[in-house]
Amino acid sequence: MITCIIAEKPSVARDIARIVGANTRQDGYLEGNDYVVTWAMGHLITLAMPEAYGFAVYKAEDLPIRPNPFQLIVRQVRKDKEYTSDPAALKQLKAIRVCFDKADRIIVATDAGREGELIFRYIYNHLNCHKPFDRLWISSLTDKAIREGLAHLKAGTAYDNLYHSAKARSEADWLVGINASRALSIARKGGYSLGRVQTPTLAMVCRRYIENRDFSSVPYWKLSVAGEKEGISLKAVSSSAFDNEADAQSALAMLREQSQLTVTSVARKVGHTSPPLLYDLTALQKEANRKHGFSADKTLSIAQSLYEKKITTYPRTGSRYISEDVFEEVPALLGKIGKTLPLPLNRHSVDNEKVTDHHAIIPTGETPSGLSADETTIYQMVVHRFIEAFSPDSEEERMQVELTDGTNTFIWKACRSIYLGWKAVQQATGTNDEKGKEDEEQTLSVLPNLTESEVLPLLSSEITEHKTKPKPLYTEATLLSAMENAGKEVEDAESKKAMAECGIGTPATRANIIETLILRDYIQREKKTVVPTEKGLAVYEIVKDKRIANAEMTGSWELTLAAIEAGQMPPEKFAQGINSYVETICEELLALASPMQKSYPAYRCPKCGNETVGIYAKIAKCRREGCDFHIFREICGTFLSEDNIRDLITTRRTPILKGLTSKAGRKFNARLVLGEDHTTAFEFEGKKGKVRGR
Repeated sequence: MITCIIAEKPSVARDIARIVGANTRQDGYLEGNDYVVTWAMGHLITLAMPEAYGFAVYKAEDLPIRPNPFQLIVRQVRKDKEYTSDPAALKQLKAIRVCFDKADRIIVATDAGREGELIFRYIYNHLNCHKPFDRLWISSLTDKAIREGLAHLKAGTAYDNLYHSAKARSEADWLVGINASRALSIARKGGYSLGRVQTPTLAMVCRRYIENRDFSSVPYWKLSVAGEKEGISLKAVSSSAFDNEADAQSALAMLREQSQLTVTSVARKVGHTSPPLLYDLTALQKEANRKHGFSADKTLSIAQSLYEKKITTYPRTGSRYISEDVFEEVPALLGKIGKTLPLPLNRHSVDNEKVTDHHAIIPTGETPSGLSADETTIYQMVVHRFIEAFSPDSEEERMQVELTDGTNTFIWKACRSIYLGWKAVQQATGTNDEKGKEDEEQTLSVLPNLTESEVLPLLSSEITEHKTKPKPLYTEATLLSAMENAGKEVEDAESKKAMAECGIGTPATRANIIETLILRDYIQREKKTVVPTEKGLAVYEIVKDKRIANAEMTGSWELTLAAIEAGQMPPEKFAQGINSYVETICEELLALASPMQKSYPAYRCPKCGNETVGIYAKIAKCRREGCDFHIFREICGTFLSEDNIRDLITTRRTPILKGLTSKAGRKFNARLVLGEDHTTAFEFEGKKGKVRGR
């Protein structure tokens, strides 16, 4: 019996082929020992674009476009301003078809997650395959994990709900993205890109940027005092603030007359602090951004590389826990990374019920070699967190003292470490996650003995000036946090937990959402912050009150997708909700057009002479069959306005266009002129020669 194994990438396929003994290399697959092992190279099959359903032209009356059923096509690439099937994808699909035809059964070894499942199912459906298939579901790519996974294959049907969730997500993104983008492009006569997930994310970035930009800082003043006990300096700050400096100065004068402070309350408490949980992808991305300035996308790429090099486990996980069976292996894994910890090991990160498809990111115990500097950084973060997580709780004694001068109350906080526990790992590695958490808390080796009603001499006093501060601009780390809880400002752990289940996107997709917004020039990185561009702010101003920009709505869709995955909701119900949602957003966005704008005016075609040239979101073109006259609206990075196009069609030249960008990245100014052959060229001021446009 011939078994076909299909992996997501060639590197994974080679590892599996070596283990099953498929050592003969063929074009697009490996075979041997009754196995053929092939690979997918990511999404080879995608949903067809509106043109495939006959909706090439942007028309308000066509919206919303709702394909039933959706068509699958081979991945597209742009060639000569048109999209065609990717030759590399066609070639690999041919190899996969050969493997499927040879096989009696299939083992699915694409990445064990929603996207990996969709990659296989789309290929399987596109090739009209009906062979039985099983699922290889593993969290690491070590030889041991692959062998164990092959020995305990799951039925392919066990992952039908995962596929239904992935398919629903893919189709929802198509429906919302295509229809919303077309609706706004028609309404506002320009090229706009909106999306189910990207637009609420853009709205969060813009909202925070505007809040920060428009914030008016208000000054306030506090009193600061210093006392002493047993040789320890006690620096305390007034609990209340003064709105004007004159009142603060009066209070300071009265304070200095007292020359002493009375202790009104003393609170001492010994407490334990659990170690931080193991990393899921989002936690790793946040910390790598905060500590090392890595983008979310960069961290994901490195984590994926470490996974493929077999030294860490599957990265696209949303769980920060491991299961009991993995916990049994922890002592051996600690030994492999050269670390021994006191027994019993800390169980803070162990919970079967909180492990989803994959457990937290942990080292596999394989010896790393040939890592880049960035890979080493992320690997060390995973290792250090692994050691921390199973180290004992730390133990501290905290002290809070309230003092008074008879009028004002002052608070002094201090802490002493009794037992470092997991914090010893941070001390050894020179990292400290606690910095800035209690900026007013003094760290001491010994706490002073203070009692209520005790009087301390006032050694010094002063006024300190402060200013109210706006919420800070998002960094990628804080933006990821906001996406996790759908933009809600939540502080308590229970609320955070509830919101984390219905955030924007998933741990696997959030980095891509940020990168897509950057690629579309809607947001940009500015030093360590993420801010909107002018283009992004313009889009936000148009859609900010519309449902397409509602983060909580998007979060609720994610919750629904999770319910489909868990088998708790039929995908048809989700589809009904999305279809209704799409109809609403199309109505909202099309309503932004003035009555005069809702139909495209027609212009005389310079080539065929008919009144058949329409100006669309990305192109102006002749609608008459057989005439191929067209002008793309984006030229050298500059978007041509309707007036520019009209001038070009009627007078065959535009005014001077400023800020054009050459292929070499240089800025230049030029007119665009229409030649006798009906193609465009640049005309430079003061020069008779023309340079062909593009």
